[in-house]
Amino acid sequence: MSTDPQQDWQHWHEQRTETVLAPYGPLSLTGTHWLSDYPEGRIPEVPGQWTADGDEVVLAASPEDRITVDGEPLTGEAGLSADTGPIPESRVEAAGRRLVVLRREGLWAVRVFDPESPARRAFAGMEVTPYDPEWVLAGRFRPYGEGRTTIQVENADGRERGLGLAGEIAFDIDGAEHTLQVAVEDDGSLWAVFSDATSPDSTYRFRFLRPPAPAADGTVAVDFNRALLPPCAFADHFICPFPPPGNTLSVPVPAGERRLSPAGGR
Repeated sequence: MSTDPQQDWQHWHEQRTETVLAPYGPLSLTGTHWLSDYPEGRIPEVPGQWTADGDEVVLAASPEDRITVDGEPLTGEAGLSADTGPIPESRVEAAGRRLVVLRREGLWAVRVFDPESPARRAFAGMEVTPYDPEWVLAGRFRPYGEGRTTIQVENADGRERGLGLAGEIAFDIDGAEHTLQVAVEDDGSLWAVFSDATSPDSTYRFRFLRPPAPAADGTVAVDFNRALLPPCAFADHFICPFPPPGNTLSVPVPAGERRLSPAGGR
């Protein structure tokens, strides 16, 4: 971190672009396949046989599948748990693609990340508002008295899933208070899913915001310059949650990442 907020933001933006465009970044996702949709365990264009078995997925492969698990060719069966680390470190690979095991609310899925995906080849950048210090707002974190609560919200794939929320952040825009419900991450930082009066005309239909961990007195910087496009802006196969009730701001927030550049196909 430097003492120049604009320079810090520029560095953050450059790193963010590198992450998006990485070989196994969000642009490389070509499929999320729920095993409940494939009772025989055969997923089209995905090698191997994938079977949900309680708290793990059993992957069966033959030499013709050319699957590796932990860097070693798999012939026979391997039990897999959900991948939680970076995509390049996922256990299963086939022909340069990473096959990532996912679990949501007791259901298992396999995600395919392909560096040769059409979306990654077509990516032409993001429309991003230049840094504006006026969009760094003084916020206040208000934890819920009963602790974390879970509500059902629609996801990008049309299904409803639980979204855990632990409080709200309050901040002023043009003299009026606004709030966003937030989750608290393991490291204490916050996460909000929100839309605003620019959505979906000049920005994507919703965005993410990740403020740092609040100070002991609850104060926290709410920097909309770092508003993020959600993963589903880059690939249709992500299952991003939509904003929960109350997280649609009535005012425009033109700061941060707005949408993919037109040539990017979104």
